[in-house]
Amino acid sequence: MDYLNAFLCGGILCAVGQILIDKTPLTPARILTGYVVAGVLLTAVGIYEPIVEWGGAGATVPLMGFGYSLASGVKKAVAEQGWLGVMTGGLSATAGGIAAAVCFAVVMALLFRPGDKR
Repeated sequence: MDYLNAFLCGGILCAVGQILIDKTPLTPARILTGYVVAGVLLTAVGIYEPIVEWGGAGATVPLMGFGYSLASGVKKAVAEQGWLGVMTGGLSATAGGIAAAVCFAVVMALLFRPGDKR
């Protein structure tokens, strides 16, 4: 059942993104940024946590999950360190994902010679 919930949750998030791409003049970059901000805001008001409990990886892997991780990290760091946690919590909570993205980007750039399309 966990797999089905993850599939449904991730599928719904992706379907909403596809509808936004197809039916609005928003660029993909704005939609992606909006997903991250939506994840932060929904976490801040307590709505995203039940979605994560239901959807599992279907809710934490997409970009809204990145916003959720940022907000959760800030919340935890503020509880431990006070206001300094506002600046450090999000980065420490997402450092592994950011480092992996940078490392994979470097490897792909070395293997495939990135450049402008002609």
